[in-house]
Amino acid sequence: MPMTDQAEQQPFRDLLVGSLPKLRRFALSLTGSRQRADDLVQTACMKALAAQGDWRQETRVEAWIFRILRNAWIDEIRHGAVRGPHADLADHEDAATTDGEAAVMSKLTLASVLAALDSLPPEQREVMVLVCVEEFSYAEVASMTGVPIGTVMSRLARARQKFAGLAGI
Repeated sequence: MPMTDQAEQQPFRDLLVGSLPKLRRFALSLTGSRQRADDLVQTACMKALAAQGDWRQETRVEAWIFRILRNAWIDEIRHGAVRGPHADLADHEDAATTDGEAAVMSKLTLASVLAALDSLPPEQREVMVLVCVEEFSYAEVASMTGVPIGTVMSRLARARQKFAGLAGI
């Protein structure tokens, strides 16, 4: 590979690496399992690297790779390739705490938020995570999901309403 090709690919790779934490968080919201989320992120990154020539600099790389990740998830579901036991996110603790009451309250809050989020229909959960957690614009989410912007807004409104009721907000 000529030196100029490597120099041209480096900014793309830097952008891809910079988006990994957000990709993993979104994949985790889709799969509900850390292992499956990591596998999904790896698949999406491999596809993005293979198709980096299709990416346009005027397109936000995160929106582009999120769409690839979402499509990879849909492909896995369609092909029945999702394997392994389902792991409950509330069963995994990321950090140890010394305050027992705070730890219990945090776990209960996390459990209620995850339960409320999990109870949303997949289309609403997806839009809620992309807009409210990952902070993508409605237009970017519409592009990623392949639905009109009005549908994104409608799904988000219904998700917020249902989520508020379920989470006791």
